[in-house]
Amino acid sequence: MERFEVRTRSRNQMVKITAQVEAAVRALGLTEGAVLVYSPHTTAGVVVQEGADPDVAHDLLARLAELVPHRHPADRHAEGNSDAHLKTALVGHAQLLPVSGGRLALGTWQQVFLAEFDGPRTRQVWVVKVGSGM
Repeated sequence: MERFEVRTRSRNQMVKITAQVEAAVRALGLTEGAVLVYSPHTTAGVVVQEGADPDVAHDLLARLAELVPHRHPADRHAEGNSDAHLKTALVGHAQLLPVSGGRLALGTWQQVFLAEFDGPRTRQVWVVKVGSGM
């Protein structure tokens, strides 16, 4: 398993991590198979989304904020970050990504993002080899 850190600057932020995941794939020596890209946090997830236009990440965060507002009358969690937990539950903690020729096999516009919902923080991302191709 490979690990790396990501520092976020905002409470809600999408940070491109494709290059770090690619470096982890190389370090793992995987040529064919898959990797699990995992966030070991309850308020940050991993998302595959369009990376060419930054407005896509902005719009995704804006719509999630509409769907899951920061404060809600039903929230009972004492830390005040119930919205961050719910947003992470919606986007997920991990993505299973194919590897071919020693590289992530992503679509033309796809990038891998850490989705921060309770920042700013320093987060970890774990990359776990799933395939056995060398």
